[in-house]
Amino acid sequence: MPPSDIPRTLPPMKDLTTENITENVHLVNSQCTDPRLRYLLHRIVTHLHDFCLETRLSSEEWQAGIQFLTQIGQISDDLRHEMILLSDTLGVSSLVDAINHPRQPPATEGTVLGPFHTHDAEDMQHGAVLHSDPDATRLLVLCSIKDTQGRPVDDVKVDVWEGDSKGFYDVQNPNRAGPDGRGVLRSDSEGNFFFQAIVPVPYPIPMDGPVGKMLNALGRHPNRPGHVHFMLDKPGYDLLITALYPRGDPYETSDPVFGVKESLIVDLSTVEDEGMAAKYGVKVGTKLLTHDFVLLSEQEARELRRKNAVEAMEKQGRKVVFHKDLPIPADN
Repeated sequence: MPPSDIPRTLPPMKDLTTENITENVHLVNSQCTDPRLRYLLHRIVTHLHDFCLETRLSSEEWQAGIQFLTQIGQISDDLRHEMILLSDTLGVSSLVDAINHPRQPPATEGTVLGPFHTHDAEDMQHGAVLHSDPDATRLLVLCSIKDTQGRPVDDVKVDVWEGDSKGFYDVQNPNRAGPDGRGVLRSDSEGNFFFQAIVPVPYPIPMDGPVGKMLNALGRHPNRPGHVHFMLDKPGYDLLITALYPRGDPYETSDPVFGVKESLIVDLSTVEDEGMAAKYGVKVGTKLLTHDFVLLSEQEARELRRKNAVEAMEKQGRKVVFHKDLPIPADN
């Protein structure tokens, strides 16, 4: 930094100690003109320094942490998102989703995106078959989308994806030639959509990377309950990222990424009527998943998000103002 850029309003930062380094970092960061960024950095530094002081963090442990994050970056690419996996397994993804996409009845609850979503899924027509897996138990997925007033929502972009009958996603196949087990549909004029998937099975999250080593060190199992992912997107409505979990999975109550919610657990039935089977292009006896999704409007979600933010700040004894629709303390 050229001498002319040295801030003259700051006191000299010398003789820093464990008692005064935090306030000095805050002092330097307070020059930030963006109030939301200034607030975020103030809280990050506060919590990080408190963690170091509380645990008396050793140099070896800090270096191990740095190496851990470095390895996460090194193993990640466009198809493997190890940082998302870390966020998921620490419960952060689920927490951030709940904060940013709050739900109240009758709206469908969200859950984690997970590390296996891609942007190369092909557009499909209703009734399309997601999988080429010959060993799978077929599943007809028949769903509707409504708003909170019970009105059908048409032309919703419905992005769906799931693993195969062995518990692997297509991106885990080293010979992957293109998308499999995923697709993009649009809800019809009555808010309905349907496709053929497979009965989801439990599977382990990737254990060959840094996150796997962390779970092993913590004595945690890696097995997710079987599920089908859904992302429902339409302008004017709050983005819904969710999943449906067939009831009775052995890992239903111990999901390593904290994604299962009671309202997202579903009971599978069977297509027993020949007329229904013919209508949807499946065989009698095919497993059936039906579900009614309910979307919040963007305005409903915004109002609920702001209400929750005000209540959270008030519990801290602070008044809140909003900057670009994001909360900051009034005294920030």
